[in-house]
Amino acid sequence: MSKKKLQAPDLSYLNLGSHAAVRYQLTAAQLIDEALLNKEGTLASSGALAVDTGKFTGRSPKDKFIVCDEITADTVWWGDINIKIDPRKFDGLFKKITTYLQDKTIYVRDSSACANPDYAISIRVITETAYQNLFANNLFIRPDAEELGPNPEWTIIAAPGFLADPEVDGTRQGNFSIINFTKKMILIGGSGYTGEIKKGIFSVLNFILPIYKNTLSMHCSANVGKDGDTAIFFGLSGTGKTTLSADPNRGLIGDDEHGWGKDSVFNFEGGCYAKCIDLTQENEPQIYNAIKFGALLENINFHAGTQNVDFCNIDKTENTRVAYPIDYIDNAILPSVASVPRNIFFLTADAFGVLPPISKLNVEQAMYHFMSGYTAKVAGTEAGITEPQLTFSACFGKAFLPLHPSKYAELLGEKMQKHQVNVWLVNTGWSGGPYGVGKRMKLSYTRAMITAALSGELNRVNYQEHKIFNLMMPVECPGVPSEILDPAKTWPSEREYEQKANELHEAFIQNFKQFEEPKPVKIPEEVLKLC
Repeated sequence: MSKKKLQAPDLSYLNLGSHAAVRYQLTAAQLIDEALLNKEGTLASSGALAVDTGKFTGRSPKDKFIVCDEITADTVWWGDINIKIDPRKFDGLFKKITTYLQDKTIYVRDSSACANPDYAISIRVITETAYQNLFANNLFIRPDAEELGPNPEWTIIAAPGFLADPEVDGTRQGNFSIINFTKKMILIGGSGYTGEIKKGIFSVLNFILPIYKNTLSMHCSANVGKDGDTAIFFGLSGTGKTTLSADPNRGLIGDDEHGWGKDSVFNFEGGCYAKCIDLTQENEPQIYNAIKFGALLENINFHAGTQNVDFCNIDKTENTRVAYPIDYIDNAILPSVASVPRNIFFLTADAFGVLPPISKLNVEQAMYHFMSGYTAKVAGTEAGITEPQLTFSACFGKAFLPLHPSKYAELLGEKMQKHQVNVWLVNTGWSGGPYGVGKRMKLSYTRAMITAALSGELNRVNYQEHKIFNLMMPVECPGVPSEILDPAKTWPSEREYEQKANELHEAFIQNFKQFEEPKPVKIPEEVLKLC
């Protein structure tokens, strides 16, 4: 950050300018001092700030709303994910939340999203707590003082101490997250979970980039090899996006959110938000070593009588997290922009234990599996999830998609064909039986398969077709026992395997029916035939 003295911005447009005590653009060290002074958290032995986010230790998807107005009424994919709220309800909540903050100390940060300046948006984040502002500092892109403008495009207001009145305000309960595309504003109340801030902007970019920039927005991690070969990893939280992209032999572009524009892949963010459960230096050294002064730990527990984090302790939640700037990773690519991808990996934690460890997809299969987004919801990511549960999350990020999934699949198919990209379906879940019977796929095997795909070795082996899913499975892969490459051979009974595989196949078919009525124009018949 530049040494230029920063003046607090004019917040009169938010009804906050003359009342609140404003802490503007504080450094990480200053925010940590404020958080400790406010008793928001404590320092771990590593130097990271450790906080508890309160009642909510994960996102609350049923409490996320989008204002229904002229911009969104006919464009948003309305339903149980994108829930309508009236503009007048938003205005009422805006007045209430700003009034609530008027006599408080607030933390204000100007930042941006999208590392490629051709797609960037400027963001102002106003938080009730210092730790939330530290999160915004770590996760968004940190401009120099000279780059800061007086009027950011988007404003986020996050006040965990403010609760809505559902009967009056139109919310489901006291907590809420509301996006207003006309006013370019996000309101978050009643929850101290910082992921709501991050995913609010992700949802915004998932709306504006495909519509206005013909850019595919992606819930994925990305890295790049020494010869400039970019790889993208799709998958829900807990399927291995962060772990598998944190490769010491490849530069990290980002761990969670990216755009695929005309001639580049670029990170939306300036940091990483990694799960901490069972974290060890041996298995995930890059993430482990990033937990130092300036990083933010959420909802962890310490070993008794110490300030040493017990990463195996999940008494508060299985969704323990750490947020840190991307340059805390030694091999991070800065700025976080790279060429279009050569390889794309769809990561799925198959709780049925029937999908191949790795298989190669053609364009139609890639669009189909992208729209399906099959995985198992991993424990702790959302409230009430204690073991993997079968789920289909469109585009591996349904909760953050304002548009119909066919729009994103259409863009993927177009870009695959234009750039001749390899797409791989990778099962990071179970083998030899379903969850509770089989075993989780070894991380070392998954890494070996991905390495073979990246190096081109899987382009030089023979394949066989799976008779139920019609997926092309390699018959050999360096560093991986051949007998696990065909999942049927790992089960004690072929009959039981086929029964379970057919069960999952039928689940795919039933899930895809949601995309057929009303039938989206953009889904090719070749994709629909896969049902």
